[in-house]
Amino acid sequence: MSEPSIHPDRPVGPVGQQQRGPIVMRRKQVQHSTSEQRLLDSRGPSDWVHTDPWRVLRIQSEFVEGFGLLAELPAAVSVFGSARTHPDDPDYHTGERLGAALARAGYAVITGGGPGMMEAVNKGCCEAGGISVGLGIELPFEQKINDWVDIGLNFRYFFARKTMFVKYAQAFVVMPGGFGTMDELFEALTLVQTGKVTSFPVVLFGSSYWSGLIEWLRTTMLAEHKINEIDLDLMHVTDDIEDVVDTVRRHERIRSPRG
Repeated sequence: MSEPSIHPDRPVGPVGQQQRGPIVMRRKQVQHSTSEQRLLDSRGPSDWVHTDPWRVLRIQSEFVEGFGLLAELPAAVSVFGSARTHPDDPDYHTGERLGAALARAGYAVITGGGPGMMEAVNKGCCEAGGISVGLGIELPFEQKINDWVDIGLNFRYFFARKTMFVKYAQAFVVMPGGFGTMDELFEALTLVQTGKVTSFPVVLFGSSYWSGLIEWLRTTMLAEHKINEIDLDLMHVTDDIEDVVDTVRRHERIRSPRG
């Protein structure tokens, strides 16, 4: 099998395959840009202006599909983490154990549906008999929904996908990850800080990985009065899977009804 000609550090799916929303493109039909990239990139030709009404309908359809697919999902937890975590990495096995523990506690799991830590959590949940959900995203490199997802949906736009992660979850669990993981983490913290979601725990798993970030928030952001002391309490750091489950359960008991 030939190697895909993409960035060597990026996770890949089958050679010559790309997801464009719900559409699968293969071989010569693969494009190297995404719908969101074309929407936001102002450097291209001006004729894209005339297609915006159609983009609005496409965006609307992503919300309709997401709401329709996930509306009857039982209580769920969204879990984030690196797509670059290899199956032989200890973090991968931790992800499997976490997914299984959440499933045994009666929670579905929602991940980004990709490889690495996402796959690990989906796998653990699936093998434990839980409902394993994957919300994929159209990317300029090849990636597919992992094989351990029971319910999968591909999105073109990050903002529509992010809504699903929050609306249909009781909590966020954030495993070690990169920029995408950080994006989801601070999105969640902003929603909790501003009261857009209530009694919504944000759990950081892996104290050694997150300790540098927590220290920077305390010694720089808090010290310069960019956040308040209470804002640091929005994150719960742990190395214990049972503590994750207990934290989710505790907040669920006091959570306000969803709108």
